[in-house]
This record gives sequence, structure tokens and C-alpha cells, in this order.
Amino acid sequence: MPAKKVTSPIGSTAAEGSRRRAARSPEYRALQAEKEPYREVAWLLIKYRAEHGLTQEQLARKVGTSYSQISRIESGRQKTSLDMLQRIAHALDLKLVVGFETTIGTNAGQRDLVAI
Repeated sequence: MPAKKVTSPIGSTAAEGSRRRAARSPEYRALQAEKEPYREVAWLLIKYRAEHGLTQEQLARKVGTSYSQISRIESGRQKTSLDMLQRIAHALDLKLVVGFETTIGTNAGQRDLVAI
């Protein structure tokens, strides 16, 4: 038996609504593309926080920040500083890895990374 599709009170899921809006609006698609890296960071943070069995509030205490700050980062809609990411990594017993990726020329796609 197929899983029942959960819909909002207005009749469609948030993902469906987002897809429809993106299909109609180049501005919306551009904003989605701009926020994609933050969503990827958010998914990683959620993954590692869950693996450590921590709530957002518990992680916030370990990091020395507010629960709302962790929530905003995990929403994937907000930029965060390298310093904050490093503090989160430390609280989760991880190393933060940053780097650069060549985007043009014959070396496009080459990445240089460093753990901090």
C-alpha cells in the first residue's frame, strides 16, 4: 500500500508549492540557488547533531550561543560565520574543513581543502 501523501490545509505540500513557484519565477529560482550552500550546511549540522544525540538547545549550550541561533543555521536560510561553524565543529568533536574550488579553466572542479 503506498504511503499517504501529507498535504497542508491549503491542499499541497510545501515542496510542491515551492516547485510551482520556482517554475513561475526566475527570481525565486535565483534565490533558491543562492541559499543552496546554506541548506547543505544545515543538513550536515542536523546530521551530526542527531548522531551526537543532542537537541538544538543542548548544542547551543555547548557552543555558547542561543537555541535560536542554532535553529536559524539549521533552517538553511541564514549565513553563518566561519567562527560559529568552527565552534559548532569543536562542540561536536569534529574538525571544520574549508577550501576553494576552481570554477574555470582546465582545473575546474579542483578543490584545495584545509582542516581548521
